[in-house]
Amino acid sequence: MLTSQRKQLILARLAEEGQVLSKNLSEQFGISEDTVRRDLRELAAEGRLQRVHGGALPASAAVVTFSERQTLQSDAKRRIAQKGAELVSPGQVVMIDGGTTTSELIRFFPEDLRITVVTHSPSIAVGLAQHLFINVVMIGGQLYKHSIVNVGTAALEGIARVRADLFFMGVTGVHVEAGLSTGDFEESRIKHAMAQRAAETVVLASPEKLNTASPWVIGDIRLINTLVVDAQTDARTLEPFAHRGIAIVKA
Repeated sequence: MLTSQRKQLILARLAEEGQVLSKNLSEQFGISEDTVRRDLRELAAEGRLQRVHGGALPASAAVVTFSERQTLQSDAKRRIAQKGAELVSPGQVVMIDGGTTTSELIRFFPEDLRITVVTHSPSIAVGLAQHLFINVVMIGGQLYKHSIVNVGTAALEGIARVRADLFFMGVTGVHVEAGLSTGDFEESRIKHAMAQRAAETVVLASPEKLNTASPWVIGDIRLINTLVVDAQTDARTLEPFAHRGIAIVKA
């Protein structure tokens, strides 16, 4: 079997099963695990999958630039963002992560909503600048241009002074076993810190993020309380999350 054919079969199995194991692939193809690992390395370098211990998971499509992410699953993102906005109550302190889905989220805040928003995203802050009744607290730091958010020590120090009711976390990968992940180390630490300062953490999970993984782990799946997903999401996909006590909200 040609290497290219073998790689296509690996990707087909990954799409069908959501995970591949090096040992099983070695037995299926009658080749060494070293050869399988080489195939996985090359596919990972092409952005086709995310390697993990013992095998691989689907790679998230949400690790591209901010402007490119805006075109991914845009209709689903809007529905999910609208449903997420319904989770916000007047008087709350709400932390909002950067990202294209959270940028949609704030568009659905009612004009008379009175809350305080804490964010490290200049885009979110500017998006709320004209909202009469929302108080905006900006977390400073070094601007990470890929995602247009502030990161670093200064951001962590600012987050440590917050006690929030709700945190809308942006992620690029949501997987029951691999946890919550993103494409940048500094971002992963900021997201984890924000989750630690909120009474409840919500992930707005557009379809391209579910059952995928990215290089940097934010935390275990139990770090979140609520998962907002598109109504068309297969029940079998959601069952493992619900089994772990995560509330599932369909948009």
